[in-house]
Amino acid sequence: MANPPLRVLFCIGINQNFFDLPRDGVTAGDVWTAFVEMMDGIKALPGVDFIGDIDDDSHLVGPSDSWPWTCYLLADVDTQETVKAACNLFRTVQVGRSDWKLWKYAKIEARIGRALTPREY
Repeated sequence: MANPPLRVLFCIGINQNFFDLPRDGVTAGDVWTAFVEMMDGIKALPGVDFIGDIDDDSHLVGPSDSWPWTCYLLADVDTQETVKAACNLFRTVQVGRSDWKLWKYAKIEARIGRALTPREY
């Protein structure tokens, strides 16, 4: 029997560096472009079945260092290694023409569980 997928909630927060833009040749548009690249990268990872996303930037104003987060991605993921690869995109996706990576402007935390289904007792 194959292992059921991990239900993963990727919690994403925007930090103060984003709100200090434009700065050092980086604009908010550069961060948004990098953010879309990261989201597309998560969706393209083998073993990721993207379910949906939620953006709460209308009700959460300013940086989010913890709950409530700015946005969330929900996916079924095959392994913890794939979850780690998804989070690692924040370390690798370049922002604009700068030397900065996405983690300078946003952070991610992955909550791993299972789909909420009745259990047999």
